[in-house]
Amino acid sequence: MNILLKQSLNKFFAAPLLALSIFAIGVSSSSYGDYSTHPEAASFIDTMVEKHQFKREEIIAWLKVAEHQTSIVKAMSRPAEKVKPWYEYRKHFISEARIKGGVKFWQENKATLERAQRELGVEPAIIVSIIGVETNYGSNTGSYKVVDALATLAFDYYTYTNKRASRKRFFTAELENLFLLAREQNQNPIELKGSYAGAMGLGQFMPSSYRNYAVDFDDDQFADIWTNPTDAIGSVANYFSRHGWREGEAVAMRANNSTDPAEESLNNLHRPKATLAELNGLGYKIIEQLPADTKALPMRFEAKYGSEYWLGLHNFYVISRYNPRTKYAMAVYQLSELIRERNCAQSSTQPTDC
Repeated sequence: MNILLKQSLNKFFAAPLLALSIFAIGVSSSSYGDYSTHPEAASFIDTMVEKHQFKREEIIAWLKVAEHQTSIVKAMSRPAEKVKPWYEYRKHFISEARIKGGVKFWQENKATLERAQRELGVEPAIIVSIIGVETNYGSNTGSYKVVDALATLAFDYYTYTNKRASRKRFFTAELENLFLLAREQNQNPIELKGSYAGAMGLGQFMPSSYRNYAVDFDDDQFADIWTNPTDAIGSVANYFSRHGWREGEAVAMRANNSTDPAEESLNNLHRPKATLAELNGLGYKIIEQLPADTKALPMRFEAKYGSEYWLGLHNFYVISRYNPRTKYAMAVYQLSELIRERNCAQSSTQPTDC
């Protein structure tokens, strides 16, 4: 999951630049139509047979139909979190249409969201916002075959970059988890669809996240995060709960700072360490009142006219476990607040979090 860039961001990328970037990193323009014969695949096949007791011919058959997708390489070359300033990135996710869509999704799934909060301690607004940011409430869950995406990324794209070791391990492990979840859930792995990064369903779970956090929230013997909002809601809530979400606590707050702090001290996504008292000593003026020993992450976002300073609290860090980018976590938080406020205004009975 995290770790999750989405197909809906493709339109931000300029094709000529992407073509150049592919050439620059040395990715071959030739397309594998049969990954079972790829030089990088032999050890993977051995692992699946020896470690997980798959039949060799079964893995070969699946890899044989996996195809290299050049568009995946293009999309991965310029993720929006890196190339878009905050004020441009924000506009894509925080819009009137997405706020309205969030309220509609909330009302249509009110009982399930309330149950998720009751059983897992995660507020409806944050669950709805995640699904809104990830797939626009299920309207764009991805059209790539997941096996194509993961084979391309495991065996081709990162082979020629300076991130080869870590990225190759990550996507190879996700391909391994794809075949495992297919066996566990009695699914055909070559039919599962997702994003260009291999993320799946309304909440865009990577295969490893599916195996660790997806839940069968309606008890029909299958955690269907692709088409079933009930299972998707329960799965997102379970992910947040397992990563330490604290119900009722704040997520982030605005701050002022006139000292121009060093860039390296900002936007570092680790578990919050500095207390508000310590940050106050570094020039951060806290707008909201919280205990002085509250720990926070100092962040700066590029607004259209100047900079915004924010302090991310524990729950902000939890959001970033879904996708480790400050822009992503801030977009999810701000959208959740706008959806919550709109839902409160339109509800005939006041929800508990209004």
